[in-house]
Amino acid sequence: MQRDALLAAGIDPAHLYEDYASGKREDRPGLAACLKALREEGTLVIWKLDRLGRDLHHLINTVHDLTSRGIGLRVLTGHGAAIDTTPTAAGKLVFGIFAALAEFERELIAERTIAGLVSARARGRKGGRPFKMTAAKLRLAMGQPETKVANLCEELGITRQTLYRHVSPKGDLPSDGTRLPQRQ
Repeated sequence: MQRDALLAAGIDPAHLYEDYASGKREDRPGLAACLKALREEGTLVIWKLDRLGRDLHHLINTVHDLTSRGIGLRVLTGHGAAIDTTPTAAGKLVFGIFAALAEFERELIAERTIAGLVSARARGRKGGRPFKMTAAKLRLAMGQPETKVANLCEELGITRQTLYRHVSPKGDLPSDGTRLPQRQ
């Protein structure tokens, strides 16, 4: 959809840059290549403002950098569709307003995510990645003291660090090892 809108706006397909990372991230190789390729009196055309970034600080810095290099910004759709920083001061004002809205939207998403996690925990659901070490694996690890650590880790599908977090080299149970059966 974004690609189609940019092509319909007259952008040459050779000048399209793509990233598959979140707009929140600043270290996107496609964005970096795009910004590097822009020349004075050119215009950066984006589909929506949140595709450039959702953090107000990053958006402001990016547009300031573009403006200082003599490059304009044009937003095709969404909240910032009226933004065109090239010709007028009013366009720059509108950009500031919509950049703040983009950051506000990002904060709302974060708040809703946290609220959802709290709600799930209240219902007894625990999120996160499942533990690699289980009570059964812990019993296997403690059963054969003569077993080589590398072979044991490979058999259990865990790293040496995970093993030693739950069973000390002497065969004792560190704090993570003693809590493990309670987590299951």
